[in-house]
Amino acid sequence: MKTLADLLLLGDPRLYEKCEPVLQTELPLVPGWVVDMDNVMREIRTKYNFGRAIAAPQLGIMKRLIYMNIDQPTVFINPEFTWLSDEKFELWDDCMSFPNLLVKVSRHKKLTINYLDENWQPQEWHMEDALAELLQHEYDHLEGILCISRAVDPQAFKWRL
Repeated sequence: MKTLADLLLLGDPRLYEKCEPVLQTELPLVPGWVVDMDNVMREIRTKYNFGRAIAAPQLGIMKRLIYMNIDQPTVFINPEFTWLSDEKFELWDDCMSFPNLLVKVSRHKKLTINYLDENWQPQEWHMEDALAELLQHEYDHLEGILCISRAVDPQAFKWRL
């Protein structure tokens, strides 16, 4: 089982790689990946008091897979945005891969995401505000983009207190 020690940290070149789609033949591997993602997210919550979702590449699993657990666990396999609102908002973003750094970013206020669930069934979800921001952050990980690359200006960085 993967632990916090397996989490890729800022500077690891794998965090900048675009992930490959999960293949249907790999579906039997997804439950184990999700257990690892859930375990590391729980450790982050305990140590740093944040963590609502995690992307597979943060654990070196270079697949298009996101795990979110807020009210209930949700698995996003091969997610794709089908609509992003023109309206945006700014916020201080954090990331498990650099847990003590906050970065001010601009995100779309609303979006629609299509994905496959853990049973390989197509799903669509319209999100806004905090959930929309969260999924944009995690989706960026699948594209090899970190929130530090989305900073609104050179002063958009601060340490978590």
